[in-house]
Amino acid sequence: MRSIWSGAIGFGLVNIPVKLYSATEGSEIHLEMLDKKDHGKVRMKRVNENTDKEVPWDDIVKAYKMDDKYIEVTDKEMEAASPEKSKTIEIVEFANLNEIDSIYYETPYYLEPEKPGVRAYALLRAALEESGMVGVATFVLRTKESLAILKPLGNMILLNKIRFKQEIRSFDELHIPEKEGIKPAELKMAMSLIDQLSGKFDISQFKDNYSAQLMKVIEAKAKGQKPTKKEMKVVHSKSQDLMEQLKESLEVKKKKKVS
Repeated sequence: MRSIWSGAIGFGLVNIPVKLYSATEGSEIHLEMLDKKDHGKVRMKRVNENTDKEVPWDDIVKAYKMDDKYIEVTDKEMEAASPEKSKTIEIVEFANLNEIDSIYYETPYYLEPEKPGVRAYALLRAALEESGMVGVATFVLRTKESLAILKPLGNMILLNKIRFKQEIRSFDELHIPEKEGIKPAELKMAMSLIDQLSGKFDISQFKDNYSAQLMKVIEAKAKGQKPTKKEMKVVHSKSQDLMEQLKESLEVKKKKKVS
C-alpha cells in the first residue's frame, strides 16, 4: 500500500509523524472506452484551444485569472502560502461523535505512525478511546484545505474527511411534508415494521451485487452466449390506504420468517 501524504499530527505541542493511506477502493468494474469500429482505445487529449495542438504534461501550468490576465502559480508557491498547514494535521478541538451529522462525512483514510512518533500515536489513540471523543482537525490535501475527524479504529487512528458547512446545499427549495397529519395508529404500525426489520448491523452481509451480476454478463458474452434480459418487476400494493400497506408489509415479513 502506497501512502498519499506524509506529515504530522499536531496534538497540543506534541507532533506525531504519520503517513496517510486511502482506506477505500472502488468495487465497480472498470470499463474501457473503445472505438466501435475497431476497438481501438479512445484517449482523452489535452488540447490548446488556441492552436488545437496537444499539450505535453510538462508544459501545463496552473494559473489564476485576475483582471483578464493569468497569474501562474507553482506547487511550491501553493505550499509556501501556508507550509505549516500543508504538512500538519492540526487537532483544533475534541468533540462527541454523535454531534457530527452523517451528511458531513466524506472520505476515510488510514494513519500510520512513523518510527519517531509510535509512542505518541499510541497515546493519542488510547486517549481517544478512553474519552470517547474524536479529534476535529484541519489539514491541506492536494492544495485544498480539509476538515477531518480523528477516531480510533482497532489499534489504528482513522482520519475521516468531513465537509465544511458551506459545502452542504440548502433544501429550502424542496417540497418536504410537515410532521402534522400523521395518525398515531399509522406511526405505531410503522414502528412495528421497523422493530420487525431491526437487527445487529453487520456490514459484511452487504455485497456489491450489481458488479457481480455485470461480471456474469461479461463472462457469458465472452463465451458467445446471449445474456438474458431481465425485466424489472414492480410489486404494487393491493390497497392505496397507507395503513393497509403497512399491514401488508408486516405480513410479508412474517411469511419470509416462516419460510
